[in-house]
Order: sequence, then structure tokens, then C-alpha cells
Amino acid sequence: MIRTLPLGKTGLTVTRPAMGCLPIQRCSVDEAVSILQKAYEGGIRYFDTANAYTDSEKKIGLALSDVRENIVISTKSAGTDKNTVLSHIENSLKMMKTDYIDLFQFHQVQSVPDPDDPEGAYAGALEAKRRGWIRYIGFTSHRVDVAEQCIASGNFETCQFPFSYISGERDLALADKCREAGMGFIAMKGLAGGLLTNARACHAFMNCYDNVVPIWGIQKPEELEEWLAVAKEDPVLDDELNSVIRKDREELAGTFCRSCGYCMPCTVGIEIRNCARMNMLLRRSPWQQYMTDEWYAKMQKINDCINCRKCVSKCPYGLDQPSLLKYMLKDYNEFYATHKDLL
Repeated sequence: MIRTLPLGKTGLTVTRPAMGCLPIQRCSVDEAVSILQKAYEGGIRYFDTANAYTDSEKKIGLALSDVRENIVISTKSAGTDKNTVLSHIENSLKMMKTDYIDLFQFHQVQSVPDPDDPEGAYAGALEAKRRGWIRYIGFTSHRVDVAEQCIASGNFETCQFPFSYISGERDLALADKCREAGMGFIAMKGLAGGLLTNARACHAFMNCYDNVVPIWGIQKPEELEEWLAVAKEDPVLDDELNSVIRKDREELAGTFCRSCGYCMPCTVGIEIRNCARMNMLLRRSPWQQYMTDEWYAKMQKINDCINCRKCVSKCPYGLDQPSLLKYMLKDYNEFYATHKDLL
């Protein structure tokens, strides 16, 4: 049975689980439409996307426009000025074949948007709200200090943040901060970017928070079937699942790069935010795109690391980036050797 819960004080009721629609940009149009429609048929009523996810919004429009009144849609813009935000929202409406967006979110904010800047991004969202284009305003971030500042500002109705059972205590506390502020909390990267593989444990963990809405990124029919089956079973944390969580925390909690970009720029030009999570990209995304000469060169750039450790001092999650990068390079080179000829 699909659970529902209120999204903070917005008045919106969303399903748990919900569907994160970043991955469907990697599917063909027919495949994406089929997955989205099967998600709806299975009881999912909340779909999250972004204008930056290439054709994700268009696919949502093709698949779900005829049931628009039955679903909640959220999208995002990384625009930093009023006109850009308005342009992005207008295009989102067109792509999704709708005349309103339930929740608009500022995408991966690096600082709190200024509500008093008449030409700023926040002014764009307010204008869109006045026009009836959007109903509520939220934000997404990968930086816990920025998320805390946004919550404290009182300017937002939802927060979207990486949230899983290997998250740190400060990250997990955001859910409680949102509850206290009357804000909805949307959990992205509930599988820690693909590091976590036990769907039952992930589901049971999320259920420990009565105000958290996990959006699972789905790009394959079998992934959708698994999440719908887990939702129907609705497992709770028992000794078996707690054992899984303890083991994963011991093995993974210190090595998960959230791709927040705090560590950059690198002294010698290494693209840390992506190279440091390459093993996840290879196994979660279509691996072929990382077999190019360009990506091979980016990964070999890791050999130029001078161990200045500036990235370590800037990482809000305490990761040992130089050691992590060396591991990722070794894994990448092994993967490259066995997969390059398969192209």
C-alpha cells in the first residue's frame, strides 16, 4: 500500500515513495513514458524533476498530462536572476503540458537567495507565484550549512537534501529542523548515489521519519517494480535490517562523495566532484559515456595530485579526497580495461 503524508504546511499531500525523474533522461521517450505511466498505475502520485534534466520534463508531459489533476509535480531552476528563473518556469510549464507547478525549487543553492533583490532569483519565483505559475517555493542543496541557513530564513516551504542511513548526524538533523519550521523535507539520494543496494533497509529507514518524502531515482521497469513491491510490504526496522544498516555504515559512511563541489577548484585541475564518485557513476549511470578519451584523461589527471589537501580542509563531510581519488582511479582503470572493447 502506498502511504501518503502532508508536505509540511504546503497543503500538498504526496506519496511515499515518490519518483525522482532525473534518471529518465537516460531512457528513450517510449521507455520513459511507459515507466512514468506504470508508476502512476502503481500508486505513485509525486514526481520530482528539474529543467536541467534535459528532456525529463518533456517526458513527464507526454506521460502524465492527462492525469495532471491527480499528481503533484515539483521542478527546479538554477537561475540566479529574476528573468532566468521566469524563463525556466515558463519553459517547464510548456514541457510538462501544465498551467501550474505545485512546487518550484531553487536548484543546488550555494547561498541563501536574497528575497529583497528586485532582480534576483527569489523575485522571479515570487512573480511566478503571482502569475499562478507555481504554488509553493522550496530549495535543494548539497551543502548542509547552506540548507540550515535556508531553513532558518523562513523563506521556503520545502527543503530537498541528500538523506540516507549513511548520512551524518548534522544532515539527518535537517529533517527535524524542517518539522519544527513547518517545512516539507524531500530526501534525495536515498541510495547514497547507488552505494546502498538493500531497498527494504532504505525504505524502513525512511519510515522512521514521519515527515520525510524519499524520491527514488528510477530508470528501469525492474527498479520501479522493486520499489512498489517494497512499498506494499512496508517493512519496518528489525534485527535483520538493522544489521544491514550497521554493516553499510561501517563500510561506507566515510567514503560517500555528495558531489557538492565544496572541494573545488582543485590546485592541479582535477574534477574532484565527479572523479571522487566515479565508481557510482559507472555502475548507476550508462557506463559507456565514461569510456571516452575525455573522461579517461580526466581520471588520469588524478595522478597529478600533489596531496596539498586543500580539498580535505574544504570538504564539509570530512572526506579524505586524495585517498578516495586514488581508489577511484584504480577502480576506473580496471573497469576501463574490461569494458572499453565492449563499445
